Amino acid sequence: MNLVNLGENNSVLNSFIAEMRDVTIQKDRLRFRTNLKRVGEIFAYELSKTLQYSVKEVTTPLGIAPVATPDTGLVISTILRAGLPLHEGLLNFFDHAGTAFVAAFRKYGKGDWFEIKIDYCTTPTLEGKALVIADTMLATGASIEIAYNKLREEGGEPVHTHFVCPIASRYAVEYLQKKLPSNTTLWVAAIDEELTSHSYIVPGLGDAGDLAFGEKL
Repeated sequence: MNLVNLGENNSVLNSFIAEMRDVTIQKDRLRFRTNLKRVGEIFAYELSKTLQYSVKEVTTPLGIAPVATPDTGLVISTILRAGLPLHEGLLNFFDHAGTAFVAAFRKYGKGDWFEIKIDYCTTPTLEGKALVIADTMLATGASIEIAYNKLREEGGEPVHTHFVCPIASRYAVEYLQKKLPSNTTLWVAAIDEELTSHSYIVPGLGDAGDLAFGEKL
């Protein structure tokens, strides 16, 4: 697995991440969703540099212009519900991408134990395409690993898979580096060192789904 941490470079991305983390600013749900969408757009732009391109001829009112445009077919997926604004930002830059959705949740048992359950998965074919899986938080890595395997089970084998996770724990990054094959890339904006016994990222930003859409029962 390849790792790309965009937060290591100074850019406006870090301003959006800072606002998403800020306990006062994040009370504004619209602002939180907007920042998450803009983060998705930045990741989309950077990710687009890794695709395959070829030169096409475009007819203008005055002649023919050669333009290099992407050839790689894309499917952009997210894990409901926290990843929806991030997913929207990615789609804003990839006009012709297919979409996929996975509904996954933690089912808790005794103490701090939990397992990841998948309720729903829908995807177009992934054969010969690049797959993008977007989720705002990467705590243990278990949810995104299970979603990745489920999407491949349903849609076939992508040529490359990109995981877009703005906030990740060090634990999850190291876990996925051991588990994922070489034709995968993890894109993050920040790696936080602490993971609590309940698998919450510290400092993190809280529950991204609740911040974007309101508390759930």
